[in-house]
Amino acid sequence: MRINYDWRLARLIDDDDLVIDEIYWTSNVTVQTLVRRLIALQKGRMSPEARILYERFGDVEINPEGHLEDYDWPKYNNDEKILFDEAVIAIARLKVAESSEDMDKRLDMLVSSANEIRSNWTTSESRCIEWAGLFLTEINLDTRRKEIIESIIESESITSVADKLGTIKPLFEPSEIEWNALKRHCESVSILTKRLKEQEDSIRIMALEYMPSLSALIGPLGASKLLVLAGSRGRLARMPSGSLQVLGAHAAMAAHRNGASPPKHGSVLFSLPQVGKSPKWVRGKIARFIAGKASIAVRVDHFGGERWNDVEISKINEDIKNIINKFPKPPKRK
Repeated sequence: MRINYDWRLARLIDDDDLVIDEIYWTSNVTVQTLVRRLIALQKGRMSPEARILYERFGDVEINPEGHLEDYDWPKYNNDEKILFDEAVIAIARLKVAESSEDMDKRLDMLVSSANEIRSNWTTSESRCIEWAGLFLTEINLDTRRKEIIESIIESESITSVADKLGTIKPLFEPSEIEWNALKRHCESVSILTKRLKEQEDSIRIMALEYMPSLSALIGPLGASKLLVLAGSRGRLARMPSGSLQVLGAHAAMAAHRNGASPPKHGSVLFSLPQVGKSPKWVRGKIARFIAGKASIAVRVDHFGGERWNDVEISKINEDIKNIINKFPKPPKRK
């Protein structure tokens, strides 16, 4: 014999598909109680009616999906359809609310948002500098970028900008409408700068709380980027250090599959000064060393170890210096 059940009823059925007993859910039928019942069923729990039949008849097979194959299973009536639809919507809202507690998703949103703002800022900032350079022909556009944008925002004309920056006055003045457009564009860059700072400050605060050891090792922004690339802190904690080392090296990995040399580091580790500013011939060694330590740090954070402090970080930085000193010159080619 077997017990088939859904949220409405449970049936005891013999080997000849005859219904021996059945119990319907009839008391306290509301959307709220149905939500709790459906969540319990999702977790593999028996319905109260199925549990009564199981306790009543003992050694029987439990088949929660059996009602799907039962051609004689009662159809939903109109009231049951409405009740079920409302409960499903309530569960969906509940899941969305629960997801707000998911630090992995929240950090993903923050990091992705910051990346979008930075991309927009980079394009807009370059446009402002190139635009201003059409009039300020004698100024160094590379070393005075921030000054140029701030001066345009604070000035009433391109001539005033030239005076502020101590450069020669432009030979040609933009029209009033063009000047206003340039000024508004620079103002938007300033707004994006503030928004990006707010986003990154939020990332730092959350990462220092969620991944304190990894943040201490590679910085909260780097730790957050690794988490987003891995998918979650749990996945990052279970990832081999060799895989962590090349996170962010998508293009290089694709080229490697086509025969190129394997990448020595991904974009996140390369952005660290210990890697990016080291001699080229030791970057791979340093990246591998840091990846190994990062792998341990994120496991400490995820599985509840003792948080790393400045002593551990100082020891790691000292080991990195030793690696650099050990290889002061590039290896000889054979």
